[in-house]
Amino acid sequence: MYDTRSNTPNTPDSTAGLAHLMHGVADVVGQQLYHLVEQLYPLCRSITGNGVRQTLDILQSYIPLTVHEVPTGTKVFDWTVPREWNIRDAYIKNDRGERIVDFRQSNLHVLNYSVPIHKKVSLNELKEHLFTIPEHPDRIPYRTSYYKENWGFCIRHDQLRSLADEDYEVCIDSSLEEGALTYGEYFIKGERAEEVLLSCHTCHPSLCNDNLSAIAVLTLLAQTLGRLPLRYSYRFLFIPGTIGSLTWLARNEEKVPNIRFGLVAAGIGDAGPFTYKKSRRGDAAIDRIAANVLKSSGKPYAIVDFSPVGYDERQYCSPGFNMPVGCLMRTPHGCYPEYHTSADNPDFVRPEHLAESLSICAAIINGIERNRKYINRNPKGEPQLGRRGLYDMVGGRSDRRLRELAMLWVLNLSDGTASLLDISERSGLDFKVIAEAADLLLTHGLLRESPE
Repeated sequence: MYDTRSNTPNTPDSTAGLAHLMHGVADVVGQQLYHLVEQLYPLCRSITGNGVRQTLDILQSYIPLTVHEVPTGTKVFDWTVPREWNIRDAYIKNDRGERIVDFRQSNLHVLNYSVPIHKKVSLNELKEHLFTIPEHPDRIPYRTSYYKENWGFCIRHDQLRSLADEDYEVCIDSSLEEGALTYGEYFIKGERAEEVLLSCHTCHPSLCNDNLSAIAVLTLLAQTLGRLPLRYSYRFLFIPGTIGSLTWLARNEEKVPNIRFGLVAAGIGDAGPFTYKKSRRGDAAIDRIAANVLKSSGKPYAIVDFSPVGYDERQYCSPGFNMPVGCLMRTPHGCYPEYHTSADNPDFVRPEHLAESLSICAAIINGIERNRKYINRNPKGEPQLGRRGLYDMVGGRSDRRLRELAMLWVLNLSDGTASLLDISERSGLDFKVIAEAADLLLTHGLLRESPE
């Protein structure tokens, strides 16, 4: 992965290394993210099973991931950890013995969590177990049957229309047995016990945007943060959707009060503009920081209110927890035609989009780490900035005026009650500019950090 070590002296927030992800060599980072997506793409994942374990094994070569196994039958609130599903092979053969549908060509061909079956069926019976997308006849759909026993195949609608009226041999060599739910967790201890939670789902098979993109981005982000001195502690979760977050919450309720910020990442490899979905609270610090970062990016974006549908944010934000967890996406789920189809393949995600998503995530973390409160040490009137050389430390005329303005805002509002984010929002200046102004003022003895 990308070497994020830096010779830059530590700033007061000790996050200089994040600059490599925010402003680094995008094509290098993008290619490495894309390579990880390609590594994971062939694996048949589900909410349980060896595909998830193989995925986490690969991630362990990048970060020191702790793998948890939660036994079948474990109660997790109103849910129960299901039996473990694994699959070895599956096919449909015509009456000449030819494989016309082959799991080895695409693991999307099998209804995920299909029970084992091997028998001859008529065309009419077979059609009862076939899933297609008529509006996209050249694509294989992704379908599941996690909590209702069934078997089935997903095929192109064009192929369905071409099936002859004959008998077919169907075989799904799978198992549904007592086992475990598997998830990965990586905890990075910071100066404080307060935590930042970052979560993505690992249950989808060969789908690149949903959600190998987020797995790759969070893996590199975790790798980078693991090398840095950090103010907050960080907890990364690589979990199966819904049942995974419920399982983690049920096993870790005592940790929830420590989580001050949270972000679910999903679908961040496509070309669409960024979309941030607010937490249930709507005004949590993570909501404000994410909005500030996206506004400062200078690119199109959308901020949407919380709704109880989507990804694992709906579990973290359930009323019994109401955690400050938002969701970062590009094009929202279900809003692009490739969603949950074979078209969500390595051609659909691009290295440059992955790199940009990592940059946005790093900027959000940078905002979390750098947002703090200060006290003006010369609060009676404005301190003389010129004799301290502060005017001479800035660049061109427009840049100088902007930074002078930022310093004045920071000095005026730094009474121990306003954070840098508050000052950025009130002044209308980018958080980055405000934070840099605070660094200068702190270095010259004009500010001190406010005790919290």
